[in-house]
Amino acid sequence: MLILLPPSEGKVAPRRGKPLDLTTLGSPELTAARERVLDALVELCEGDPDVAATTLGVPKTQLDLVRLNADARRTPTARGDQVYRGVVYEALDFATLSTAGKRRATGRVAVTSSLFGLVRPSDRIPAYRLSGDASLPGLGGVAAHWRAHLGAAVTAALGTGLLVDLRSGTYAAFWRPAPELARRVATVRVLHEVDGRRQVVSHFNKATKGRIVRALLEDGRDPRTPARLAEVLRDLGWVVEVGEPTPQGTQLDVVVAQL
Repeated sequence: MLILLPPSEGKVAPRRGKPLDLTTLGSPELTAARERVLDALVELCEGDPDVAATTLGVPKTQLDLVRLNADARRTPTARGDQVYRGVVYEALDFATLSTAGKRRATGRVAVTSSLFGLVRPSDRIPAYRLSGDASLPGLGGVAAHWRAHLGAAVTAALGTGLLVDLRSGTYAAFWRPAPELARRVATVRVLHEVDGRRQVVSHFNKATKGRIVRALLEDGRDPRTPARLAEVLRDLGWVVEVGEPTPQGTQLDVVVAQL
């Protein structure tokens, strides 16, 4: 099983650690593609900070984020599961997983990253700011860049297992599974039901997805189909409805009454 997560906009800047070494990251076939994005981002942010902020959609009151990017090759790194923060990651809470859960996370979780393509929990990375809809001078849109490079890396990471795709729409555009993988692809949508009415609530959608990943890592089972994943989630206490298979995979709706 491979669980694909979106990144978090907020990140914790490591205070100590070795500088970035792209050759140590997982999916080494992405090293050259990572270098191109990193070069374009650093070059932009080493120039006029106001221009960089405008290009990246960073508020002019947060120019420290531009400097963070400019220094990305020199600043300390830490494990990805310590750098990413936000609602999904707070609910998942890598740090308090059991020993077995942490071991499974290393092999089963990957974060879709605008800067690095894929990041494993154990990959050492710096804090950075680069949104999935950004466009960089000399590179173009980062989503288009990764669409040209991520396919082989994700397919290799997936192997013969089930893909549990929890990415948001922005990061789903980085790579879409080929139709031949559809029977092994499950996307998850969280619906809040009140008085018979259902809606997606962004904050709690993210929190529930984090709890789902945590539960799967602690449970340890390795479902191979969307239907089997639904059974596991029901065993773990969720109400799950399985959609019809499509050329993109099968959607599972997790319905929650309390947030």
